[in-house]
Amino acid sequence: MAKYKAYPEYKDSGVEWLERVPREWDVINIKYLSQVKRGASPRPIDDPKFFDDDGDYAWVRIADVTASDTYLLETTQKMSALGSSLSVKLEPNKLFLSIAGTVGKPCITAIKSCIHDGFVYFPYLRIPNKFLFYVFAGEQAYKGLGKMGTQLNLNTDTVGGIKVALPSNNDFITNIVNFLDHETAKIDNLIEKQQQLIELLKEKCQAVISHAVTKGLNPDVPMKNSGVEWLGDIPSHWLCTKIKHIALLTPKKSSVNFKNNDECTFIPMEKLKRNSLVTDESKLIRDVISGYTYFEDDDLLLAKVTPCFENKNIAVAKGLVNSIGFGSTEIYVLRPTEKIRVNYLLYRLQEDNFIRAATAAMTGAGGLRRVPSDFLLNYPIAIPPKPEMDAIVAYLNAQEVHYDLMEKNATQAVQLLQERRTALISAAVTGKIDVRDWVAPDTQDIEEPEEATA
Repeated sequence: MAKYKAYPEYKDSGVEWLERVPREWDVINIKYLSQVKRGASPRPIDDPKFFDDDGDYAWVRIADVTASDTYLLETTQKMSALGSSLSVKLEPNKLFLSIAGTVGKPCITAIKSCIHDGFVYFPYLRIPNKFLFYVFAGEQAYKGLGKMGTQLNLNTDTVGGIKVALPSNNDFITNIVNFLDHETAKIDNLIEKQQQLIELLKEKCQAVISHAVTKGLNPDVPMKNSGVEWLGDIPSHWLCTKIKHIALLTPKKSSVNFKNNDECTFIPMEKLKRNSLVTDESKLIRDVISGYTYFEDDDLLLAKVTPCFENKNIAVAKGLVNSIGFGSTEIYVLRPTEKIRVNYLLYRLQEDNFIRAATAAMTGAGGLRRVPSDFLLNYPIAIPPKPEMDAIVAYLNAQEVHYDLMEKNATQAVQLLQERRTALISAAVTGKIDVRDWVAPDTQDIEEPEEATA
């Protein structure tokens, strides 16, 4: 904040989050700026008579606010006349605050909305609602309201008891709001550019993987028709086969490898991630030998259920206790034969055409659709000779390191920009910077973080 000037004089506010504030500012509880009221909802909330796609008022859930930035622009449901009469109606341009789920997140309605008791609102606010929005968005007003290590707990009394600092001149409040609108918009634009870069890097990395495992690394090699429409031409010396011919699916337990009193690694579904397997949990084999999926070191583990499958949660088992593991029945185990390297198969099953085809073949309803075993076994795959597999794996390992580093740099840039945004908001609403004479410049003056080139 060094480029912004401070006020000439400050005083101790006596409030932890405000610290020192400009001498001429007032410190006041929110409840003296407006009564704080809680939302309401009809019961039972899942009764269809309370909802109507053609209703006048949108039904606001915590997820809708979590997905919103400053303004609530849309929700997934609308309320019927009966439902809205049993909730709390807010007209556009009204401030409300979540006190459950994403606790403490403010939002301003851009549409006619109904809020439930997971929110509070400010019906008689005597200051511009955007200023109080920024007070909450600065994330410091909640200091001291939650004990260390516990979740923040807000209600009408705690929100009403929060002290804020206000300039004595309403024109100065408006200037602070205009300043923050302008400056945060610039930062948000930079954040959006970095997020777009992250998506581009992911797409480019995936394109590199897809090309290498379907076309190889030599652009001059003779090609042949694979006989598979989506696969197209493949190097003429590659073998076109099916997964069932190069790997065993869910291999049987090998009793000679362990005793029931031995320890093994246990892998819950949440410990299987893309190219990552967390092996920090162990159990006695006798406790997991029934009802769980068995695997060994160097087996390939593949999530079979959505959304884990679509997130490409696939990894090679390594570092298992006694080289043995058990895990969720929602995991497929593929044990490569001598025809294929496990790390090549790992990359091959991350390829987008495979993910799309497998997703389309899923069976089941709702959020628990699964990839059928027959689809996996009969999926066509083209494989090069082993030396070429090793070269492709080494190349893709290096490419992933390259793209992962650029993605990490872009992610860090997003984090720094978000921290800068929060700090700027907090500084402005507590008077740490003086923006009374601020006028919107013609050019943007925030330095953009150095972008990685994909």
